Amino acid sequence: MRVSREQANRNREHVIDVASRLFREHGFDGIGLKDLMKSAGLTQGAFYKQFASKEDLVAQASRRALGGSTERWVDAAEKNPDDPLDAAIAFYLSEDHQEARMDGCPIVALGADAARQSPDVKASFEAGVKAHLDVLGQMISAASEAEREEKSISILSLMVGALTLARVVNDPEMAKSFLDAAAKKVREIA
Repeated sequence: MRVSREQANRNREHVIDVASRLFREHGFDGIGLKDLMKSAGLTQGAFYKQFASKEDLVAQASRRALGGSTERWVDAAEKNPDDPLDAAIAFYLSEDHQEARMDGCPIVALGADAARQSPDVKASFEAGVKAHLDVLGQMISAASEAEREEKSISILSLMVGALTLARVVNDPEMAKSFLDAAAKKVREIA
């Protein structure tokens, strides 16, 4: 059965969305194309009509996941314009976000995997990290652009590290301690 271009484009976008979630849950190498396409409701053969390679999909799914992550930061900030950083902290360093592996921060879920990927995948992550830093830079006070950049880098590093640590321990109290301590330090930095 022949698929229209419009439907093919919708299928492609759907595969990218599904892949962005499944990669965050299983890692780039933790799910094969057959299972990924099955989850998207399509055949493996359809994959090769849409993407040059799995690496191509990994780069596009990474861009999609990171773009969505940046949008969630902006949305959180817009809900509390009087203190956008506090809103971002409350969202990012929450127990709900800690548990949201498929929809959570792709930097946390895939950062170590991305470090071993192609330059195209790394470029997707670099662009996403820069977007996060830009959003943070708009939320913090600083005497100079250099100070704003340094604070943004420190805050993002601290938050990503805390969420990563919270996800890798079994003890819920320890996980909460990582999130709470990071939130406190981020407020001190800002």
